[in-house]
Amino acid sequence: MYATHDAFRRDLRRCAAAAESGLADRPGVLSGWANFIRQLHVHHTVEDAVLWPRVLSALPERSRDRALMADMEAEHAALDPALKSVDEGLRGQAADLPARVQKLAEILGEHMAHEEKSALPLIQKVLTPKDWDAFRGAMARKQGPSGAAVYVPWVLDDATAEQRREFLAAMPGPVALINRLLWERKYHSQQWWR
Repeated sequence: MYATHDAFRRDLRRCAAAAESGLADRPGVLSGWANFIRQLHVHHTVEDAVLWPRVLSALPERSRDRALMADMEAEHAALDPALKSVDEGLRGQAADLPARVQKLAEILGEHMAHEEKSALPLIQKVLTPKDWDAFRGAMARKQGPSGAAVYVPWVLDDATAEQRREFLAAMPGPVALINRLLWERKYHSQQWWR
């Protein structure tokens, strides 16, 4: 979860840099943006469909914690107008694109910080290993094999050696080897955000 959030932050910085420099209409930027949108959609869809319901079922008598989960879902929905605004700004080469990207970065940044500070510690307390396996399985199904071939190198793009080790240690054994031999090369050849 943290690695995925870091990747979203990184891509928003890249989008902001492209918008500020007037290069947001470049094919690499538009492709990077399309991947950002896809990854965010997958991440939030699986959270809403699989993760939050499991957390809620573990909190039947905890109204404050249940309210926190409702906040997470509401924050996901609140992102849609900002995402649409940036998407339209990129495609229409809007003069105020930097401000649109900044607004999205603020909304998504506040959501991720709220999730990391409040929701993830709660989730780690109440979910069982079986629940986490269900979440990972749902994420893998939603991504599919071709999605995993993009997701893994995308998360690892610009990661430190320690972050890479931690992330890959949580993946099935062959993922690190497949990523190194195949996925990363293809991912970097796309030159997203360039």
